[in-house]
Amino acid sequence: MNRVTKLVIVISTILLLSSVPSLEANSGGKHNQASSGCSCHSNGGGITATHDFPPEYTPGQTYSVNINLNGGTQAFSGGFNVVVNQGQLSNAGSGVQINGAGTSATHSTGGQLGWTFDWTAPSTGSGDVSVSIAVLQSNSNNMNSGDAWDNTQTIIPEFVVPNDPPSVANVDLIPINTANTTEDLMVIYQFSDPNGDQESGTLFHWYINGSRAMSFDGNDMISASSTSPEQRWKVEITPSDGTDMGTSVMSNEVTITDIDSDNDGYGDQVDAFPNDPNEHEDSDSDGVGDNSDAFPNDAAETMDSDSDGVGDNADAFPNDATETMDSDMDGVGDNADAFPNDASETMDSDMDGVGDNADAFPNDASETMDSDNDGVGDNADAFPSDSTETLDTDMDGVGDNADDFPEDASETSDSDMDGVGDNTDAFPNDASETLDSDMDGVGDNADAFPNDSNETADSDMDSVGDNADAFPNDANETVDSDEDGVGDNSDVFPNDPNESADSDLDGLGDNADAFPEDASETVDSDFDGVGDNSDAFPNDANESADSDLDGVGDNADAFPNDASETMDSDGDGVGDNAQLAAEKAAASEDDESDNLTMIITVSVIVVIIAAALAMFMRRGGESEPVAVEKDFSQNLMAGQFRPFQPTMVEQHVEVSPQVVEPIVQAPMPVQQWTDESGHTWRTMDDGSTQWWNGTDWQNA
Repeated sequence: MNRVTKLVIVISTILLLSSVPSLEANSGGKHNQASSGCSCHSNGGGITATHDFPPEYTPGQTYSVNINLNGGTQAFSGGFNVVVNQGQLSNAGSGVQINGAGTSATHSTGGQLGWTFDWTAPSTGSGDVSVSIAVLQSNSNNMNSGDAWDNTQTIIPEFVVPNDPPSVANVDLIPINTANTTEDLMVIYQFSDPNGDQESGTLFHWYINGSRAMSFDGNDMISASSTSPEQRWKVEITPSDGTDMGTSVMSNEVTITDIDSDNDGYGDQVDAFPNDPNEHEDSDSDGVGDNSDAFPNDAAETMDSDSDGVGDNADAFPNDATETMDSDMDGVGDNADAFPNDASETMDSDMDGVGDNADAFPNDASETMDSDNDGVGDNADAFPSDSTETLDTDMDGVGDNADDFPEDASETSDSDMDGVGDNTDAFPNDASETLDSDMDGVGDNADAFPNDSNETADSDMDSVGDNADAFPNDANETVDSDEDGVGDNSDVFPNDPNESADSDLDGLGDNADAFPEDASETVDSDFDGVGDNSDAFPNDANESADSDLDGVGDNADAFPNDASETMDSDGDGVGDNAQLAAEKAAASEDDESDNLTMIITVSVIVVIIAAALAMFMRRGGESEPVAVEKDFSQNLMAGQFRPFQPTMVEQHVEVSPQVVEPIVQAPMPVQQWTDESGHTWRTMDDGSTQWWNGTDWQNA
């Protein structure tokens, strides 16, 4: 081969090598090329890549890995690349380099055919790990020819530690043999697991008297409240570690016994009142023991206060043995209520079947109202509640205005469409009824007595039909002989429609008795609330008592406890009789006082005149005046004075000086009157009151 040919071959080889990717030969390899192999080198074959990656990995464990090759020339020169998709490559051996991610390892020099490094397996649950391996054997000619390479892949599965089922031992249900009804049942046992797993999901199946009690499954304790005497309990335990179930184990059997807390001979479980020795049964489950319950088989009743056989809860009048029901809730018992089912009515004075409240004429049995305000009274109105109808010419029950056949009494319509005409149909508006065999207005289908025209129902179940029963809703009454609304059984006067009760047992009915609660009184003639027997004035509504027996009632007597006085006309607290006597006495004293005053006054005047005359006589030198004698022989009435005029005479009369006593003015009368009883009174100017007692005036 000439030099030119060699040169061409060398240049061609260089060009070929430069155009094909290759592993880092000699001093360094390439990362992440294992799956493609060493395709930059010619491959003469004959080698096989080997490794000692584990056949399965334990999560987190670190493995030492050796990469080698078999076959070939075993020239001590080559390279490799290993790529893992999970885990970490580390601890690179001689001639090995690892990339920063720890997922690829390759050679760092080309002078060896074996390489080592560590691989740390991924965490639990990572699944399979994929490993790609490529190896190269070089002929050390510093070219890519004459070499051999091989690549392979391996899958490393995650190693899953096999699980062993757990077990239980020493399973005991305590108390061991018996438990009373106050003790809880508890299961104890020992749990063990070969793998050290914790207990999770263990099953508890309970059995009562040998039968599965599924409602208690899952409980490791049974409350005492769930047990009953004579029951036999046991539990089956199936252990679990959350993955596998172990072998089931049955516990011992425990028998439940009862206790008797109140020592009354009845166990607590059968004793409705376990803490009350006086009670053990509550037949009606009303919370009151049969011994104390007046109605042990009626949960709605426990007491009968009035002993009328009807419990207090159902008795509208629990304290009145004569009444039990108030059907219309109007406060009047059915026995006394003329309309026991109508809360708006209790009496029917004219006994026309219409209560007094609704009856426009409560005392006229022939009329009650004009319900439809059509100008025709209800009694004369064929349709008293229908203002559009008043006549029924054919008397078929349909008003002329609405009757398609007002002149034909046989038919009007078939209202209930039952195929039977209304006139032929006993119940034209009820498709369920057509016959009324006993013609009582109630269809045979609904009539309890279809062949008895007098009866259809027995509401109170007293064996007397409602029509014949004066009290169809009261099993205690059937007859009302006097038709007063009170049954004969309860009516003290069963034949007197005006009376039904005699509260005071005086033989006179309460309605006629003005004092129905007082056996000593029956009449109050003057309607003053006081019975005639006790009323001092039975015909005077203003008076009932005369405490002082003076014939004047206490109400009109100003002095009801003083027989000598009855009036105090001026309201001063002094009776008119006493005041009149005082006035008369005072009048006498006044007359005497007035006379005395007049005498004193005249005397003083005389003295003054005499003194004046004496002085005049001395001054004038005239002859002295002669005194003239006064005539006092005229009789004066008490309190009356005649005028006194002195007469001057020439004779001088020596007048001796006299001592004049001061005049005391007596009180003078201001007003005087005589009261109805003939007593005379007067008021004085000093504010006092006097009365004439027949002799003199007395101060009141």
